[in-house]
Amino acid sequence: MKKERSGGILLHPTSLPGNYGIGTLGKESRNFIDFLVKARQKIWQILPLGPTGFADSPYQCFSSIAGNPLLIDPELLVDEGLLDTQDLELVKTVQDGPVNFGKVINAKYPLLKKASLAFQTKAGKIEKEQYYHFLDNNSWWLPDYALFIAIKEHFGQKPWYKWEEALKMKNELALNPYFSLLNDKIEFQKFVQYIFFKQWMAIKEYAHQHSIRIIGDIPLYVAHDSVDAWANPEIFQFDDKKDPISVGGVPPDYFSATGQLWGNPLYRWNKLGQDGYKWWISRIKANLVLYDIIRIDHFRGLAAYWAIPYGEKTAIKGEWILCPGKALLQAVEKEFGDLPIIAEDLGVITPDVEALRDSFGLPGMKILQFAFDSSEDNDYLPYNYPKNCVVYTGTHDNDTVNGWYSTAKKEDKKLVLNYLHSDGKEINWDFIRLAWASVAYTAIVPMQDLLGLPNDARMNLPGTTVNNWMWRIKPDQLNDDLAARLAELTVLYGRSEKIKK
Repeated sequence: MKKERSGGILLHPTSLPGNYGIGTLGKESRNFIDFLVKARQKIWQILPLGPTGFADSPYQCFSSIAGNPLLIDPELLVDEGLLDTQDLELVKTVQDGPVNFGKVINAKYPLLKKASLAFQTKAGKIEKEQYYHFLDNNSWWLPDYALFIAIKEHFGQKPWYKWEEALKMKNELALNPYFSLLNDKIEFQKFVQYIFFKQWMAIKEYAHQHSIRIIGDIPLYVAHDSVDAWANPEIFQFDDKKDPISVGGVPPDYFSATGQLWGNPLYRWNKLGQDGYKWWISRIKANLVLYDIIRIDHFRGLAAYWAIPYGEKTAIKGEWILCPGKALLQAVEKEFGDLPIIAEDLGVITPDVEALRDSFGLPGMKILQFAFDSSEDNDYLPYNYPKNCVVYTGTHDNDTVNGWYSTAKKEDKKLVLNYLHSDGKEINWDFIRLAWASVAYTAIVPMQDLLGLPNDARMNLPGTTVNNWMWRIKPDQLNDDLAARLAELTVLYGRSEKIKK
């Protein structure tokens, strides 16, 4: 991974402004890249781009490869002649405020279906050739995904593990009738993925034209209700009925007396290793098409993972199982060379996790909100940082800085104000300055902290399944004054080329 001082902003595309109820991969994405340029930033960090399932979480996707259809920009479909201008009025009814995923789905999918039908009759020879080229290049995952989503829709969105037995087991004879019965739905899903990737790759190219790199996320585990689990049961800890034997989570700790029961299927690492971790390498290769740098979420699970017997109601009765993470990363390094990977090493991290991270020279993460616990010394205080790390004011799982400060203990507030030599009136900018001034090669600020927003702007509250992932920025908040203020700090602390006068 390139080691240079840089700064960036964490903002998921769903949080962009616009007229269609959710951020899209059109002009608003380009406008945000323009804002990054004005602010002298080098990085745009986002969350997973996959099609969301349970609770609209980008960390519980139906596929580890596919893109989220809700991010498709309808105006670009008008430009291609696949929609009419008046069609856009149907989705403009959900334009304001936080993302209402249900309304967006109901408004957007009829448009996408209309565009799919128009493509069949209006697309020219070159466009059709590009489409078939996309199908060929993605034939290793797309047919299974399209079939999976079509069957889910046919059965009222039931998870695959509640389908009739033959379909659950992916029995070829049982599936055959569905290829003809659901042909239109299958082809529609393929078209949607073609459009998503076309629009995203145009955004990525626009970012590169402006010297912006994109950091994206790979969750360590896939969702139980995913095509990955349905189509590749041999690499997961399933029994002969494709029911999980053990599932993922984390043990009880200071924050939770019962731990966290995530429910994700766990890998059969011995099986993955038999072909040189081909499934993982293919997954990473696909993600490096989307992103320039990937952050492996729950990196500690590559050293040892907490396995909880399936059916347990809490994470208490689990056990630590060693993971061959070193062998996996060696295989990935052999395939890709220098690893463009950030290790999400937050939480209680043991020496084996640090040794795995450091043996491959991977940067870890430092969160400033974790630094100011007056009851103990900790590695999150900036004077403890190594250069090879990424410092954040907070992440998508944290409260905003202003929200955190408003509820901090009195002694913690005293510590942070003394440390920052601050009166606390602009605590978010104090944190940004501290991050930007640190020795860390990379400094990232969530958009909410750049704007100095309170608690109600946080992206996610871990352990809850409602009212998350909904926050959106307002168009007038991406203004030149804000960009200029961040640019000044960025140049001052050597995270950008000096401004030519």
